[in-house]
Amino acid sequence: MQRLTPDGETRVPSPAAIAARLQTMFTNRTVAATLALLAIAAAAWWLWGRGITVATVLPQRGSAAEVVYATGNVEPLNWAKVTALQRKRIVDLCRCEGAAVRKGEVLARLDDLEERAVLTELEARLQRLHEDVARLATLLERNAISRTSFEEKQTQAREYEARVVAQKERLSDLELKSPMDGIVLRRDGEVGEIAGTGVNDVLLWIGQPKPLRVAAEVDEDDIRKVAVGQKVLLRHEAGTGQPLTATVDSLTPKGDPQTKTFRVYLALPDDTPLKIGMSVEANIIVREVADGMLVPSEAVGGGTVLVVTHGRVTRRTVETGIRGTRMIEIRKGIGPGEPIVTPFRADLRDGTRIHAMPAPATP
Repeated sequence: MQRLTPDGETRVPSPAAIAARLQTMFTNRTVAATLALLAIAAAAWWLWGRGITVATVLPQRGSAAEVVYATGNVEPLNWAKVTALQRKRIVDLCRCEGAAVRKGEVLARLDDLEERAVLTELEARLQRLHEDVARLATLLERNAISRTSFEEKQTQAREYEARVVAQKERLSDLELKSPMDGIVLRRDGEVGEIAGTGVNDVLLWIGQPKPLRVAAEVDEDDIRKVAVGQKVLLRHEAGTGQPLTATVDSLTPKGDPQTKTFRVYLALPDDTPLKIGMSVEANIIVREVADGMLVPSEAVGGGTVLVVTHGRVTRRTVETGIRGTRMIEIRKGIGPGEPIVTPFRADLRDGTRIHAMPAPATP
């Protein structure tokens, strides 16, 4: 190595200077290599040494309830449908929705011209038969006719008497009367329309506004859990701003084999804001725990949870209780301060190193 001096002369560095410069270069490279190795080691530890990153949660205390889901409609406890027994044209229909009515009060009339004409004919025939019976009775007293002829005429008269009674019943059926004391809940149909005899051909709904109940349908798999007296929480789409409660009042002994459901009647309190005809969702409370240990449902897999101890996973068998859509009650197996992995991971074995992160808050 040579260096030029200011006066233009060439100066050769001493061996000591060359050795010092080489040592400095070697030291700088060693430091750089060492820093690179440290960076690689830190990255490797970050990826593998600290363990698998998982979310953990602490068990919490709270109330839990086992419920049976049902849907139903609000209806009066005492009510009835008014329908026509014959297909006839409506000639009169009261405009009485919301009005109080008495049992037997006429609410609608159907066309009865044909029935009244038949009744007139039958009554005329009956009157003639009565006259014949009276005339034959006089002749029988004089022994002018046989008793058999007299009794045949009497039989004809009684036959027409029965026909007249039956025709009057047909006329009475064309007057639709209230079957009970109450109010007219709803009125369908108009004058001039044809009243039918189908299931849905109801002209009037009569009932008492209080008390009300919910006629709910419960799946046949859950009906054995339902019993009279259980508390029920109701939900309506519109919302009312206050809790809606009911009580299981009765159960039908026979289910519907088509829908695979059983009907359950839920009694409503007198101050319920629900209206007749509203549809509701019902949660029948089968069992309730006031202060249970709860963990997220996804943290339990096959009766096992993953407990985190000193950065490692330990599988723990637990005894579960009430199962909800979001939380599960843990009766035995873990303590209140032990963090568990959520969601449950079947690939984590006992002793697996993990890096625990708090689970995001559940809304």
